[in-house]
Amino acid sequence: MSFSRSRNPRAFLDEAALHEYALRLLGQQMRSVADLRRKLRTRVEPEESGIAKVEAVLGRLQEYRLVDDAAYADNFVQMRQQNQKLGPRRVRNDLAVKGVSQQLAAEVIETRYAEINEETLARQHLERKRIRKPENEKETARVMRRLVTAGFSTGVIYKILRQWEIPEESLTALANADEEPLAELD
Repeated sequence: MSFSRSRNPRAFLDEAALHEYALRLLGQQMRSVADLRRKLRTRVEPEESGIAKVEAVLGRLQEYRLVDDAAYADNFVQMRQQNQKLGPRRVRNDLAVKGVSQQLAAEVIETRYAEINEETLARQHLERKRIRKPENEKETARVMRRLVTAGFSTGVIYKILRQWEIPEESLTALANADEEPLAELD
């Protein structure tokens, strides 16, 4: 028994129907231009005429300021910072996945994180995730991985671990074991 969609392919949308579809998508949640473009392209023919429809709809939505990458990025960064307590690296990577330009992402992140103490934010993240002081090397490595994944710099992570009075040998062992994965996030 198959649970796949029906075998009849969806009919391609004309420009007016595509515009309505785009408005429904934007009604559900704010989206970047690239994200919306990806969604709309699934509903039109793959030839140039379909791409032209998508670009026409996006142009109209941008003209009416219903889709704006700068506003999207600002809102995205604010929510990740305030609600999820994520660090700037993670937010930058998430914005790249959403299709926001690196330059715009860097500007918004710099502005939003300028007055935020990264160590305080990392401690808030640990609190939010209910992560306690590690008892052994394995737990210390887990805490470090969680903070790296959350987008915090290694300097802040080591500062927090040192304040928890983690033995220096454990920190040195972690630095040697995790050197390559940490470099990938930069």
